[in-house]
Amino acid sequence: MKRRAERSTQMTERTAAAPYETDRATVPASLLQPVGRVRNDWPRTFVDRLTTPLPGVRSMARFAREGAVRPRPEGLRDVPLLPFEPGPLPPAGPDTLAVTWAGHASWVVRVGGLTVLTDPVWSRRILGTPARLTPVGIRWEDLPPVDAVVISHNHFDHLDAPTLKRLPRDTPVFVPAGLGQWFTRRRFSRVTELDWWEAAELDGVRFDFVPAHHWSKRTLLDTCRSLWGGWVLTDRSGHRVYFAGDTGYGHWFAEIGRRHPGIDLALLPIGAYDPRWWLRDVHTDPEEAVQAHRDLGARRMAPMHWATFVLSSEPVLEPLTRVRAAWEKAGLAREDLWDLPIGGSRVLVP
Repeated sequence: MKRRAERSTQMTERTAAAPYETDRATVPASLLQPVGRVRNDWPRTFVDRLTTPLPGVRSMARFAREGAVRPRPEGLRDVPLLPFEPGPLPPAGPDTLAVTWAGHASWVVRVGGLTVLTDPVWSRRILGTPARLTPVGIRWEDLPPVDAVVISHNHFDHLDAPTLKRLPRDTPVFVPAGLGQWFTRRRFSRVTELDWWEAAELDGVRFDFVPAHHWSKRTLLDTCRSLWGGWVLTDRSGHRVYFAGDTGYGHWFAEIGRRHPGIDLALLPIGAYDPRWWLRDVHTDPEEAVQAHRDLGARRMAPMHWATFVLSSEPVLEPLTRVRAAWEKAGLAREDLWDLPIGGSRVLVP
């Protein structure tokens, strides 16, 4: 990553309400929180936020017995066909809205003059999985200065310590409730913890933390000790990107769309869904992702969370085939499905 350049004007951090240039930014001002707020009074557990209970002993035994955590050999034959087309990042000005898929849930989002990384994982391997199926879509040294990072939850394929160590420690990081101390222990100095439906604003871009149907766990003793969710990024002109993180399908999508109308682009997961009996509650399949897009009322959808790590048993190319079929069956405009290759970019607002 290129070293952060000094700006001619100081980055501002908004902690109070101010009128936006559009009425599309609808979150009440009372939910705006200070940038850099890390709390020590969160609940000991967020298990009450689970949509469904975590698997019990019987389900765990079935999972261990069936061992269906990897594709069959024939499901891996198409690994060479996984879409990987790295290219240069598009030019970005203060009004640009553009995305580049680095792989899995890692995006380079250019919004409101900021460069934001989502769940950055640049490592070749993460705990408990084989090495990446495809390289990272953009080399770290080719990244522009990173203005902010958003984290959806603490699972290893979304919270990668070796990647985060590469960042300057004064990089603003937006994280779920209960995860702030993980960052402050690593000397990050501008960490903002948010609960669902809370927001903070950085240099004119608002970061709203929204619910997801998922869970959290990083060690044997921290199940659901931190929250999980997605992010809605909104610039001053009202351009809006929704990053879902990891999630199953459910009622939250319609509520997110109601509270944040006019989402220009939804970054939605389509992989790691098989076996369905095991993963249905926490990972959308391609058809559910398309339905989530419709529930959100989003204008466009970009699939993610596939073609990178082997986390489940579906064939590696199946998510793309199924999401395209579901999109067509729903009668949606083909140009609004941004099924990017890893390394690919799209510009919504030049």
